[in-house]
Amino acid sequence: MHIWTDPAEVPESLTCSVVTIGNFDGVHRGHMALLDRVVKLASAADEPCMGVVMTFSPHPATVHRPAFAPVPIMADEIKDTHCAEAGIDAVLRLNYTWEFAQQTPEEFIKNYVVDVLHARAVVVGEDVRFGLDNAGDINVLRELGEKFGFEVVTLSDVGEQRRWSSTWVREALQVGDVKSAAEVLGRNHRMYGTVVHGFARGRELGFPTANLSDDATGLMPADGVYAGWLIDEAGVWWPSAISIGTNPTFDGVVRVAEAFVMDRPEGEQIEEFNLYDQKVVLEFVDHLRPTVTYRGPEALIEQMHVDVERAREILRGDADARPDVVKVAAG
Repeated sequence: MHIWTDPAEVPESLTCSVVTIGNFDGVHRGHMALLDRVVKLASAADEPCMGVVMTFSPHPATVHRPAFAPVPIMADEIKDTHCAEAGIDAVLRLNYTWEFAQQTPEEFIKNYVVDVLHARAVVVGEDVRFGLDNAGDINVLRELGEKFGFEVVTLSDVGEQRRWSSTWVREALQVGDVKSAAEVLGRNHRMYGTVVHGFARGRELGFPTANLSDDATGLMPADGVYAGWLIDEAGVWWPSAISIGTNPTFDGVVRVAEAFVMDRPEGEQIEEFNLYDQKVVLEFVDHLRPTVTYRGPEALIEQMHVDVERAREILRGDADARPDVVKVAAG
């Protein structure tokens, strides 16, 4: 898949595209419906035609309402990966600035959708907004489609209890409901980061953990303990009890994500099991409990044994349901 971060990078040979426009944070099930329609329309064209996602970086809210800008669910490169997996041919990521936002709806569509991407069709949700002051809506887009010669294809809101949205994913993660987040995403939520040295408190308690670096990406769920997987650079899935929080029992103040890997090698093999400096994935399967301040290490250790056994039981079932990945069975 092509990644274009400047309109000048779009090849002049591109004469036909099917385009969808949006932020696509999370690339959830609603987004996937849009991407699927783009791919099918591009494939059905009577000439070579590319399916293109037009998106923005940073999120427009960081320019217009920085104090209220949402925390990204995932990094841009992870969005790109999901777009590629959906069959999209290219992503055009436009630099969103105050000057960029001053374009009228018609200027925006002509400058990028028409002149750069030569769109044959534009696929959007019915709530689409674009251009200066968000003055462009679905009716304006249809008028511009008639003027510039592209078809406008709309998808109705999709969802079960409510419309699938990035807002719903954030709301779920902010209360630790990773199962609901997974339902909207169509996959378990993940964090990505490099394993770094921590305070070694877990090791002292008999539960050594892999700590993610401060620059880890992926929205951090609410403080608490979760059952999940650590996926190492070799692609091995390790069953884990994942802790999010500040370690209040030890008066911590910095929020960290750390994973206690179960069923790690023992004896001589333990020397080869070194996750430090590896870029790993933490995948959240279920919420076990909120963060609690314990009276001392002994009470915390007792609870950690309970957490590990509960996580093991949950992950044993998850492993059985996902036989297509290389993983260490949870028990």
